[in-house]
Amino acid sequence: MNLKKKFLSLLTAAAVGFSLTFGTPVVQAASASGLIGGIAGTLIEGAAMRSKVKEIIKQYNETSEGQEALYQNFREKQGVDTTPEYNERLDIIMANLTRGVAAVDPSIKDKPYRYFVADNDSLNAACAMGHVMMVNRGTFKALTSEDEIAAIVGHEMGHGQLNHGAKSLEKQVNQRVTAGLLGAAISGGAITSLIADVALNNMDAHKDKKFETQADLISIDYLVNTPYNIGAAAAVMQRFTELSIGKERSKLTAIFKPSDHPDSAKRRDACAKKLFEYSGKHAEVKNGVVLVNKKNFMTPVASSTMSGAERSYFVLGNLARAFHDGQNKNEATVVNGTVMLGNQAIVTPLEGDEDAQVIADRLNSLK
Repeated sequence: MNLKKKFLSLLTAAAVGFSLTFGTPVVQAASASGLIGGIAGTLIEGAAMRSKVKEIIKQYNETSEGQEALYQNFREKQGVDTTPEYNERLDIIMANLTRGVAAVDPSIKDKPYRYFVADNDSLNAACAMGHVMMVNRGTFKALTSEDEIAAIVGHEMGHGQLNHGAKSLEKQVNQRVTAGLLGAAISGGAITSLIADVALNNMDAHKDKKFETQADLISIDYLVNTPYNIGAAAAVMQRFTELSIGKERSKLTAIFKPSDHPDSAKRRDACAKKLFEYSGKHAEVKNGVVLVNKKNFMTPVASSTMSGAERSYFVLGNLARAFHDGQNKNEATVVNGTVMLGNQAIVTPLEGDEDAQVIADRLNSLK
């Protein structure tokens, strides 16, 4: 067996790069031990080792054969949920987002995603190098909004398109070699330990917080080219912010790792800022209140499935599309109980919200 094949299991563990909700699939460290026994005792200079690791990463990140090997290995290690409902929903979301990504980055046509629903009840998704992606069954159970699930998947595709998984792995390996943690020349067994350690670190903590915000923001560019609400990226971060407060926090301890990721509220605000800019700086949200041209437009009430603050970002997403697309040149009207601005739906009031016509009249006075 050649060196590249002997690194496969190690790199499979290392390849799981980024998880929106910070949960990490379990990879047993024991799977790495002894995989390079055939070259134990061989001394490899640090520079040569970096070059070899880079070559192996490239094979599994960029070749169809390598990507398929990672995909099959992940399915075996993580387990696959075959529930038709979840798989059908993921297929639809992936089809829509693939078109959305292609409008921004046509390279996806040459490197499509391999994805599956993982047999795990945590609210989580992850994208590995090689465009191998999993969405946990728990994500479909926890979120009733298809738009928010699409925002999570779009975030993971952002990691994939920006090549974060391979960059993170290579960076961590190079840092350790450069630091001389294992000396100027290291044996094959030491390489095994090094890669295994990096792999587990990559699973547990992604280290580079800027990658998370980059993936959040580019996911909005993808959502723009889909039927989904572009405010969902901020809305789902609002939900995560609320879930990490008070009694709910203990339920998320095993999932969220705030020290390894930017604060959810900061990520929400970064998404909201991008929506404000996309609207031509006409629409924004502050403390759960939707503003149009700096004046209060509406304060959505909570629904049975989400808070009023979370709903506010969906209203913002609709307003941002409307202003960006020039629909604000039209009158706001009410159609079948939904406030419309031109042909863009803005909000369907719930019990406790103001009357739809009152909201439409206010929008006309503010736009």
